[in-house]
Amino acid sequence: MTRSIVFFDIDGTLLNEKKQINPSTKQAIAQLQQSGVYTAIATGRCPASFQWVCEELNIRSFVSMNGQYAVFEGKVVHDNPLPAAEVERLTDMATKRNHPLVYLQADAMQSSMGQDSISDALKQFQIGRLPLRQASDQDKSVYQILLFCNEQEGKEYAVHFPDYQQHRWHPNAVDFLHGNISKAVGLQKMLEYGGFSREQCCAFGDGTNDIEMLQFAGIGVAMGNASPDVKSYANVVTTSHNEDGIRNGLQAIGLL
Repeated sequence: MTRSIVFFDIDGTLLNEKKQINPSTKQAIAQLQQSGVYTAIATGRCPASFQWVCEELNIRSFVSMNGQYAVFEGKVVHDNPLPAAEVERLTDMATKRNHPLVYLQADAMQSSMGQDSISDALKQFQIGRLPLRQASDQDKSVYQILLFCNEQEGKEYAVHFPDYQQHRWHPNAVDFLHGNISKAVGLQKMLEYGGFSREQCCAFGDGTNDIEMLQFAGIGVAMGNASPDVKSYANVVTTSHNEDGIRNGLQAIGLL
């Protein structure tokens, strides 16, 4: 019998509105693990910003940066950095428009300018002051970029970078990444490496960057706090991240 695997988004899914893990979530995931169900994370965050989540939940595998980088039991199984030339082209355009950037790497985050201009958006992730990116850092792999601009300004970047996508998570901030990459790509790489079947794969999420993942998984579960559009792509809709949504969703699909 093929072993089941469940992927969990972090913000708005594993974490409640206080950016904490509900006791019911911890208990539910521990029960899954005890019953032999494999648990993993699938997030837009970079690994450095969610290590504490992995430690609290005893999770050792993850898809990060919206599918750009995946690790299974400590081994990198998918590694797809942005082209260096495109990173510098975006940096040049954003610098001229005074739009801050945050560069997501496998083990760190760096910003293009002072923290004050981005602190309002980043405080929801409880991210502290970031180091400034230096010229000597240009050879470091960047997997995703956080672009700080409003919706109208974002449309200009879409014209100049037609092969890239933007996932807005704040009125003044978007995830900026490859147009052909999504969490679903990372899930597929993880399933192939770990020997899991797509049919036995479940995924929980709440954001627009979770849509492809919810469609790809054998069972996609949308959180109650997700938008109607995201919910329309799920097989099951559970309660919100503040209302024991993980536990209730796992019970609804028969894994608890």
